[in-house]
Amino acid sequence: MSNNTYNQPLGGNEMPRFAGPGTMFRLPSSAATDEIDIGIVGVPLDIGASNRSGTRFGPRSVRNESVLVRPYGMYTKAAPFDSFQIADIGDVAINTFSLADSIKIIEAHYDNIMVRNIKPVTVGGDHTISLPILRALYKKHGTMALVHIDAHADINDNMFGEKECHGTIFRRAIEEGLVDPKKMVQIGQRATGYSSDDFQWAIDQGVRVVQAEDCWLKSLSPLMSEVRELIGTEMPTYLTFDIDGIDPAFAPGTGTPEPAGLTSPQALEIIRGMYGTNLIGADLVEVSPPYDTTGNTSLLAANLIFEMLCSFPGCIRR
Repeated sequence: MSNNTYNQPLGGNEMPRFAGPGTMFRLPSSAATDEIDIGIVGVPLDIGASNRSGTRFGPRSVRNESVLVRPYGMYTKAAPFDSFQIADIGDVAINTFSLADSIKIIEAHYDNIMVRNIKPVTVGGDHTISLPILRALYKKHGTMALVHIDAHADINDNMFGEKECHGTIFRRAIEEGLVDPKKMVQIGQRATGYSSDDFQWAIDQGVRVVQAEDCWLKSLSPLMSEVRELIGTEMPTYLTFDIDGIDPAFAPGTGTPEPAGLTSPQALEIIRGMYGTNLIGADLVEVSPPYDTTGNTSLLAANLIFEMLCSFPGCIRR
């Protein structure tokens, strides 16, 4: 039984799934208001990416595929749309021609969301977007714990001389005190690098790095128990999920694919394992629809975003 005081996704028996609004989960669209608990935001940026472009189309594609997501978690028994007022609060109007300006625009946009006490769930866009989001959330919540799923550590000092792009953001986040490296876990890093420093810098700061090889052929539920114990239940926690953390056999539509990654079930285990932390925001980034010929990457991303909604504190389970 749905709670009619909250927005509900438009069901497939009310309107064919190939029709109706183009919002995330076919929820009502809204401006950022004080009545919203969780706001779904699109950030259509790809000028911070170093390989394939196309993530500017990510938010629209993920929204399109989200029509297949239903409002109740059959295994977790989670009912996020009966638990929170959730709305699609639109896209950030980035500057297509300036990465530096776009980063400032994103931060200012999320400053306004923080004034409204909305918990943001963001659809990217390349991973650069996480840095200005964290900067905005830091002003409200202070230093955060971070769970980061990715094929890459994103801790370069610079790329082509740029200090802020999708491969540098977590070095900046640690340096600026946005996240506590001793309450930070990176999962899924793998493949080749230029030197051990590609992962080692984070380890030296106290980050727990769980490489993909340590995840092969096993459930990640025990790992997430350890993550919850490390983070605790009080510290504000942010979840950032780069779709390339998942093996390209499951998620080929991304800008920097790496073989031998996480599986779709492991991705679900990680996000479901966040329940019990003080989650204050999340993002799903790096979906590149031009490389997603079947739509399966966007469909997986939409389902992972649903699981994120289920993992916020206070989500009803029945």
